[in-house]
Formats: sequence, structure tokens, C-alpha cells
Amino acid sequence: HLMPPDHLRRQALLVLVLCTAFWALSFPAMKTLTLAQQKMLPDAGSWFISSLCVMYRFLLAGALLLIFFFRRLKTVSRREMEQGIWLAFFASAGICLQMDGLARVSASTSAFLTQLYCVLIPVWLAASQRRRPSLKIILCSALVLVGMAVLVKLNPLAIRLGRGEIETLASSVMFAAQILCLEQPRYAANRPQCFTTVMLLASGLFAVPVVAVTAPSLGACLRAYDSVPACGLMAVLVVFCTIAAFLLMNRWQREVTATEAGLVYCVEPVLVSVLALFLPGWLSQWAGVNYVNEQATLRLVLGGGLITVANVLLQTRWLEAKRADAVMRGA
Repeated sequence: HLMPPDHLRRQALLVLVLCTAFWALSFPAMKTLTLAQQKMLPDAGSWFISSLCVMYRFLLAGALLLIFFFRRLKTVSRREMEQGIWLAFFASAGICLQMDGLARVSASTSAFLTQLYCVLIPVWLAASQRRRPSLKIILCSALVLVGMAVLVKLNPLAIRLGRGEIETLASSVMFAAQILCLEQPRYAANRPQCFTTVMLLASGLFAVPVVAVTAPSLGACLRAYDSVPACGLMAVLVVFCTIAAFLLMNRWQREVTATEAGLVYCVEPVLVSVLALFLPGWLSQWAGVNYVNEQATLRLVLGGGLITVANVLLQTRWLEAKRADAVMRGA
């Protein structure tokens, strides 16, 4: 790399924060889109609306990348295909498990259990490499978990290992596997543009059977987007929350460790909470739905502050043993 390792690492961490901002934008956008489609298709189930959104979003994003990177994709390698399909599998399985689990547990419990991948990743790496995580990683993980518990107003007594909790934990495992898949040495030479295109197309195809089973009719697949707001929101999801987010993630995550990336991605719920303070009102006026802004609370400040402190700490060398850069990447 032309940039010194420390500068490259800091830039990568900042780019990954930008990725979480794009993903955070998808939450109010998808909520508004769902409310608008429920008005247009009152007889359609939630699984149909959700899976149709995933199908269109990823297939459109993949098709655009296919056109844009067509020359490179003509030489796509077997390992780029392999990595793209694995990433699509982990992402799709994680989303499906999370959605089904959310129907059986509270939103706060779901949010907390999903973010456990920030602990699962260093635990897996420590076990597989037989090396204890650094003191800084342990401290950052603790700050994130406490901050998340405060942010979602977690009630520990409400957590039971029922089907919903088990599915949500399984989704966290899938998201951890997705992050770890990006730093596998086997795929180090893969081109992000190529395996990202494969990933998006495969993710969209994985949603097709769900749409086919849950669709009330073939016409409903078209009527769901028979409005300017619905198409506009889908455009936002495709361009910013999918193409931009995953291209940046798949390119820049390789510059940091999987553990660091997992901690950075925990900023997402904080950014979602901040956007929810003003964006729902704007979007609801445009789309003609009832979606009110949320209010700032003390737990948002405290929980978000702890997660932010953890991510600022990640950008420093404090509490970090001096070691070679090559060894650092395995941590």
C-alpha cells in the first residue's frame, strides 16, 4: 500500500463507519417502504413484503454492478464466485433468522443478541489461533455490550432461550461468519468488485423462493412498487444501502482485523437511533404514511456514548502490545 499501515488502518475504520451509516439509513427507509406497501396491498403478509424488498434490492444492485464491471466479471475466478456465494449465504441466512426470531422476542432483546457477534469473533479467533485477545479488544467489547444493553433498555430477566432467542443467536453467528469470510487468506487475491457482484446477485436469488411461496398473486409483485415513493425508497436502498455499503465494506474491511470490524459495525444501532429523531417525519410526509419521529433519551446518550468511546479507542494504539503488522492482522 502507498499509505503507511497506521494511516491505512485509520482510514479503513472511518470507511467502515460510513458503511454502518448507509446500513442505518436502510432502517427508516425500509420501515417507510413497508408502511406504504401495507396501504397499497392490505392483504399481503409481512414475509411477502420483506422478501420482495430483499429480492428486488439485491437483484437490482447486482445487475447494476454486472453492467458496470462487465469487463472484469468476464474473468471472474472460481474463488471469487465461491466467496461471493458464501457471503450471500451468510447474509441471507442471518437476515431470515433475525426476522423470524424478531416475531418471537422483543426488539431490544433481538438487537442485543444480534450484536453479540462483536464478542463471538474474538472468541472464535482466540480459540482457533490459541491466542488470547488483547486487553484493548476485551475492553472495547465490554463497552459495546454495556452500551448496547443501555441503548435497547435490556431487561436481563426477560431473556429466555426459546425459539426466538436461539434463532437470533444463530443470526449473530451467521453475521460473524460473514465478517470472518472477508479476511480469509484463501480469498486475499479476490477482486471486491467481482465477488461483491456475485454476492448481491446470489442474495437476491436466495429470496426468490420465499417470494414465490408468500406472494398473494403475480400482480402483487408489481403493484407493490406502483408508486413514486416506493420506487424512490427502493433506489435509496439499492444505491446507498447496498451497492455503496457492500463495495466499501468488501474493499476496506481487509485493512483491519475481523474483531475491529465487528466492533465498528456495532455503531449501526446508535446511528439508527439518531436518524430516527428526524428522518421518519420527512419520509412519512413524502410517502403519505404515519411514521413519527422518535425522541432523544438519556439511554440514547449514555448507550451511544459508550459504543462511540469503544470505537474511538479502536483508532488508537492505547493498551495495544507492539507487534509486527502482519501479526496484528491475525488478532
